[in-house]
Parts: sequence; C-alpha cells; structure tokens
Amino acid sequence: METLRLILLFVHILGFAALVGGLLSQAREPVKQVNAAMRDGIGTAFVAGLALVGVLEAHGGDVNHAKIGVKLVIGLIILVLVMANVRKPSIPQGLWAGLLVLSVLNVAVAVFWSPAHTFA
Repeated sequence: METLRLILLFVHILGFAALVGGLLSQAREPVKQVNAAMRDGIGTAFVAGLALVGVLEAHGGDVNHAKIGVKLVIGLIILVLVMANVRKPSIPQGLWAGLLVLSVLNVAVAVFWSPAHTFA
C-alpha cells in the first residue's frame, strides 16, 4: 500500500507542477489564457489528491483533516476557475495572477502545514 501512496503523491505533485508551469509559461505574454498544461495539471492534481486521501483513510493513516479541507477548497476553486475559462480566448491578468497565487498557496499549505516533528 505504501507503493500506491507514493505513486499517488508523485502524480499529485506532477499535476501541480504542470499547473504552475502552464501559468508561468505565460508570465511574459501580454494575453493570458487557460492552456492544456493548466487544465490537465489541476485535473490530475485534484483527482490524485482525492485518491491519496482515500488510500490514507482506508488504511488507517494519520490524516490532518483541517489541512486536507483547506487544500480541497483551494484546489476546487482553482479547478472551477480553470474549467470555467478553458474555452475563452483570453483571461484577465488578475485571474491569471489569482490562479498563480492560489496554486502556490496550495503547495505552501502542503509543505508548511505538517505534523510536528521531533528531532532527537
């Protein structure tokens, strides 16, 4: 089961990498749009994250439900915003910046909101 957890975690991270990469690839472009990397990245990250939590819950893993809830809400907001704008020829600069901030925030929550570690 540990192998499945690691595979799902790997796919989840790759999804967010695609999302952030798709956003950053447009940083210098005057016209921003939802591209395939953003669409596929958030979809992959969202589904893999849900599956990851399911695997952890099913096997008695220690799950921080508050952290998962925050990540779920942020991820759902990103998913809805991306999918609502996927067919539009362009998106406002503010939406692009908001998607970038939310994406980085979601990664920051994952990294910095962790259980207390003791170092002996």
